[in-house]
Amino acid sequence: MQEKKSHPLLIYTDGSSRGNPGRGGFGIVLLWGDKRKELSAGYRLTTNNRMELLAVIVALESLTKKNIAVTIHTDSQYVVNSIEKKWLDNWIKTNFKGGKKNKDLWLKYFELSKDFSIKMKWVKGHATNELNNRCDELATTAADGKNLLIDEGYEADK
Repeated sequence: MQEKKSHPLLIYTDGSSRGNPGRGGFGIVLLWGDKRKELSAGYRLTTNNRMELLAVIVALESLTKKNIAVTIHTDSQYVVNSIEKKWLDNWIKTNFKGGKKNKDLWLKYFELSKDFSIKMKWVKGHATNELNNRCDELATTAADGKNLLIDEGYEADK
């Protein structure tokens, strides 16, 4: 009997904002074997960092399988460093002391991350990575779209 080959789950994400703050959006490409899914959404008022992080959150929320290995590719050093260098762990321990931004999204990410084995990989933005460029296209198209959503976490703080 031949063993079924397991495919790693690859996620590519990008966030965008027109002004910072301004209109924003995120784009996601999920790859599992030969399956591909794209997601995006636009917001009327937000920041680039929020969209970068929200893309990761929405990607994880869209997964139906838990307890799997996930590799997330992003051009956001803010997201990669916060996770890989364990800054987030410290922010949680200190309840985001010092006015660390995006507490609502970081706490949501932290809870979601418990269901997966996540490896973050930084990719150079606006370069030769076809999937990162596709995410950028999805994010900017969403930010420029109509019927923009409300980033309630951001607007509640204003």
